[in-house]
Amino acid sequence: MVDRYIARQPIFNNRLGVFGYELLCRSGPKNIFEYQVEASTSVIVDSTMLFDLQALTGNAKAFVNIDLGALQRRAAFLLPPDRVVLEILETVSGTPEVIQACRDLSAAGYALALDDVISVEKLGPLLDIAHFLKMDFRGTDMDARRSIADCSRSRRLSLVAEKVETQREVEDARNLGCSHFQGFFFCKPAILSQRGIPGNKLHYLRLLEASTEEELQIDKVEAILKQDPSLTYKLLRYLNSPILGLRCEIRDIRHAISLLGETEFRRWVSVVAITGMANDKPSELVRTALARACFCEQIAALIGLANRKSELFLFGLLTILDALLDLPMEQAITRLPLNEEVRLALLGEPGTLRDVRDLLLSYERGNWQNVTDTAARLKLTEDSVAENYLSAVNRADSIVKRQTGN
Repeated sequence: MVDRYIARQPIFNNRLGVFGYELLCRSGPKNIFEYQVEASTSVIVDSTMLFDLQALTGNAKAFVNIDLGALQRRAAFLLPPDRVVLEILETVSGTPEVIQACRDLSAAGYALALDDVISVEKLGPLLDIAHFLKMDFRGTDMDARRSIADCSRSRRLSLVAEKVETQREVEDARNLGCSHFQGFFFCKPAILSQRGIPGNKLHYLRLLEASTEEELQIDKVEAILKQDPSLTYKLLRYLNSPILGLRCEIRDIRHAISLLGETEFRRWVSVVAITGMANDKPSELVRTALARACFCEQIAALIGLANRKSELFLFGLLTILDALLDLPMEQAITRLPLNEEVRLALLGEPGTLRDVRDLLLSYERGNWQNVTDTAARLKLTEDSVAENYLSAVNRADSIVKRQTGN
């Protein structure tokens, strides 16, 4: 059984740009709960060798967990020091052997992070070698956080707040001096009472609404596009992308639609609308939305919904609409003419599409037991889930480049 199961979680800098991704791995269904001393060697390191780091993390750093076995075997030296940050797990004690192994890694150019820190009292000499402290935001109270923050400042260590789930927690972490943030706060809405939809986002929502209607009304779409010249420019740039291979003079929007075809045009409109609504959000939110959309589309045939691929693509995009609009999902989707099954799934009602959403979220978080259980309900093999997740991540990156030109 080859190592195939790998997910990634973004780590943001202070400007909420992606600094790195923590890679979450396991080797296969049989060892989901079987802890081994060599787990990092056999799973983490091997998996990063099997998969292309560039494809997984782009130009961002890969944060890779290193346990005692990996340190003893010097397995981390297989990894490129300029591409990774090695996370020394909280289960690793600072013995003389461990301290020396960490010093060797640091001397070789590797950046080290101390993982899941809830107290600095027992870290000892490891603090002299580390570059990052990863503070468990959920496992600490305010006094413990202040103590960890004081330690990071005095030693000039970069402080990462991990497991931050809300925008308020990000602000609290900033106030403590954290320079990096990890968690799913960027996928959650910052809901304010009586909040309306901003004008610019309302414009994109209307475009999304038009693209989801059962019968595409070209006049309506054309009128919306003409209200914003930048949208027409984005369409033309998309049509001129080398990926599409179209090389002809575009006369007007109708001509553009005819070249793309209605299905592909609907897809383009939904992508542009989601991208436009995310202009005040971390860019990773767009990548996450697109990866979810691609994943849902790709597994459609595998779960018996081959004739609904486009619908599942849209469903994947919409799983993040509440975060884009900072509204409860029920309010966020109220304007969209969605079929009842899609609407109920987005609201959390049980069903096949709800299972697809749960599978995605579990994989993103590295919740492997939920992945196993949900894949079984959908009659999917875990290999196919892993393969389609990685393919979806790569496709999402390609779409972002096509939209932004970089």
